[in-house]
Amino acid sequence: MKRRQFIRNSVTAGIYTGAALSFGKYGRILANTAMNDEIPYDLVAVTGGEPAQMYQRAINAMGGISQYVKKGQTVVVKPNIGWDVIPEKAANTNPHLVKAIVKSCLEAGAKEVYAFDHTCDEWNKCYKNSKIEESVKEAGGKIVPGNTERYYEPVEIPQGKRLTSAKVHELILESDVFINVPILKNHGSATLTIAMKNLMGIVWDRGFWHRNDLHQCIADFSTWRQPDLNIIDAYNVMMKNGPRGVSEADVAKMKFLVMSDDMVAADAAAAKIFGMKPADVPYISHAHDMGIGNKNLENQNIARIKI
Repeated sequence: MKRRQFIRNSVTAGIYTGAALSFGKYGRILANTAMNDEIPYDLVAVTGGEPAQMYQRAINAMGGISQYVKKGQTVVVKPNIGWDVIPEKAANTNPHLVKAIVKSCLEAGAKEVYAFDHTCDEWNKCYKNSKIEESVKEAGGKIVPGNTERYYEPVEIPQGKRLTSAKVHELILESDVFINVPILKNHGSATLTIAMKNLMGIVWDRGFWHRNDLHQCIADFSTWRQPDLNIIDAYNVMMKNGPRGVSEADVAKMKFLVMSDDMVAADAAAAKIFGMKPADVPYISHAHDMGIGNKNLENQNIARIKI
């Protein structure tokens, strides 16, 4: 598991440690944690701000974007852009968050920052109506399609139990840094869409996953490559009728953001924000048992930031 040097002096204000910070009916997800000057945070959770503001507070707590992105590197940012709906329906990652991430990577000296998704609805409409294409371009990044098989290259997944190979988008194979930016939401087949589930948008054949134990395939694919950083958008959260949603009535404004380089920990925290136990989402437990990450938040070093 990667660990970055924690720059403590810049982020002390607003960080809660020790006793649990209650998140109302969505649970006390960060109980029994403590500040440790010698160990970087395993996870940061921010609540109460706007998407770009919460991102900045979280990345500062993780030591700054320069801990992940170096001068001259190529970065791929993977939001959820799967659906041809407006941002208010919370089917796709918040465009303001995506813009802030792309901008900060370029400010850190990235040579290029790309964004893409293998969408479910027509890709150009998803990119436009989600406002993510506009946000990426405004930040100075480049958005590319993932709609044809020619963009994908075969990879082996030797640790997979049900999924042992896949075709992965060439950007993931060619880029130096991979930042995973899912939105937290209900999903009819996978229970929740979070960080590990969002990786289905970097592969070509998703139908195999659905036909062959979806939860195990999600965990299997997570053994292939861990993103360098996972940033979970839980500002507006689709509570039902996912993954596409029906109306804005499906959405609750929670104003949360979770950040970690451990997908399993990030998904466990997000599940609790949603109001579920990590054990309620089978792929989280599968991934934990396979050693991909740690779903047990009580023994992790966690920063809690309330804006």
